[in-house]
Order: sequence, then structure tokens, then C-alpha cells
Amino acid sequence: MTLQQIHYALVIAETKSMNKAARKLFISQPTLTSAMRELETDLGITIFLRSGRGVTVTNEGSEFLSYAAQIYQMYELTMEKYGDGEKVKRRFCVSTQHYSFAVKAFVETVRAFGTNEYEFSILETRTRDVIRDVSTLRSEIGVLYMNDYNRKVIQKYLTENDLLFHHLICCKAYVYLWKGHPLAGRDSISLADLEPYPCISFEQGDDGSFYFAEEILPDNLYPKLIKSNDRATNLNLMRGLNGYTLCSGIISEELNGDDYIAVPFRDENENLSSDMDIGYITKKQNIISKIGQAYIEELKACLT
Repeated sequence: MTLQQIHYALVIAETKSMNKAARKLFISQPTLTSAMRELETDLGITIFLRSGRGVTVTNEGSEFLSYAAQIYQMYELTMEKYGDGEKVKRRFCVSTQHYSFAVKAFVETVRAFGTNEYEFSILETRTRDVIRDVSTLRSEIGVLYMNDYNRKVIQKYLTENDLLFHHLICCKAYVYLWKGHPLAGRDSISLADLEPYPCISFEQGDDGSFYFAEEILPDNLYPKLIKSNDRATNLNLMRGLNGYTLCSGIISEELNGDDYIAVPFRDENENLSSDMDIGYITKKQNIISKIGQAYIEELKACLT
């Protein structure tokens, strides 16, 4: 097993395609296929299942890739610190629930480091995928929230995947809506006030559950519920349909503009599930890179 083979395997897992991986690696597909066959023979396992629709990772392959990603990251960190001119172009990837402050922190990090020596990625995605991405080291850092409703379930998944949750901020929930909404002028808004309007929710997939919802009080039976998987689409739905969502209230006007506002949510039942504990997750015993540390500091700055 070589570092080159490990790198090839990680790129295949990322692109989910031998063709796309070969193009990204600037090698021929037969060369890539041969390298993977040699690696699988050496290891005595099947890492990828190949089909006309691309490749999928086997259970054995998923476990191998988790270790392989740690090995390759340590190689990159070592080369970054001790390399002599043959610098490795460092990758940095963040997976996050749909938070504008996480994107704002990413923007500031990219501005600080530039893209000459780094390849940046940010994935706004489903809660389960945030956990999976950090578990497999596809992403170095994941951003999500927990509260009294979902904490036990989320923490169980983190523990099973050797992940640590790092607290950033606790905040009360807010109602997020566009400034032309009929309730926009209220000092606070309750669920009863919101009943005539559709709740806009981020879709969590077929294997999603209430515990993975990005909105608070997911077990509440909203009379009107619309789901999408895109933040820009959700903003359009808020404006076009007078929709709303329940969120942290931490908004980046620089990125989202000033057409949307956050009004304090009035929980008439004093439900502690309306409190949000926002933080980031990392792989246990993983060394955070220099750029990862910078991103964390930018997150803290956005939340103060």
C-alpha cells in the first residue's frame, strides 16, 4: 500500500466515479483502475463496488477509508510543516447545516489564506451527512446544533463515529422570515401566531428523522410544512409564500442581504427544546490543521 494509492482511493470515494476521479487526478482510467485492484489485492478486501452508475463504497471499504484519510491527512500536515519546495496543495473541507454564519466564517478563512496553496470546499448538507463527512475525514470540521430534544440521539451518533462536539454558543430560537411578512413588526412571535403560515424546513432524506431536523421543535405538528434542500430556495419560499423557519437568529447580512429578519420566538410552553447549543464536530484524536484552527476562530468571531 502506498500513499499514492491511498490518495487515489480517497478521490474516488469523494467523486463517486472512476472517470471523474481519473480526470481530477490527471491520470488515465485504466491506470487508476489498476492501482485500485492492486490496493484491494494487497489489503484482501473490496473497497469499491463498480457499476454503470459509478462506484459505491463497501462496508469494509468505508472502514479502510476512515483510517486512510487519517494517514493521508498526517502526511499532508507533515509536508506542510517540513516540506522543502515540493509543497502539497492542502485540502480543507467543512460540512455544515445550513448556516450563513458558517459560510461567512469560510469566506473570511479563504480570504486570509488564498487559493494558491489550498483547495477549499464547503458542503451545506443534511445533518446525517455532516456527521458522516467528518467521520470519514471528507471534512475536517462539521457545524451543527443540539438541544434537549435531539441531544441523546445526536450524541449517540457522534460517539459511534469517534467524534467530539465542541460548544460554540447557546442561543434562544428566533423566527426567520422576510421583512415584508405580516408578522415582521412583532416584538416576538409564538407558534399560535405562525399557524396561518407555512413552515419552511430543510429536507433530511429518506433516512432522516425528527432528531436530525435543523429546525427546532421538529415534533410539532405544523399545519403547513414545505421542505427543500437548498438555502436559497428556502429564502425564495419565505418571500413568495410568507413562509418562516425557526432558527438561531444569527444572520450574515453581508451574504443574505437585509431582506430577511429574525424575530424572537416566544415559547409559551417554556420548552427547553427551543434553546440551541451550536458547535462544531471533529474526529477524536485528530490534529486540527492550521487552516482548520483559523476557521474555528472565524466561527467564534461570527458568533460573538
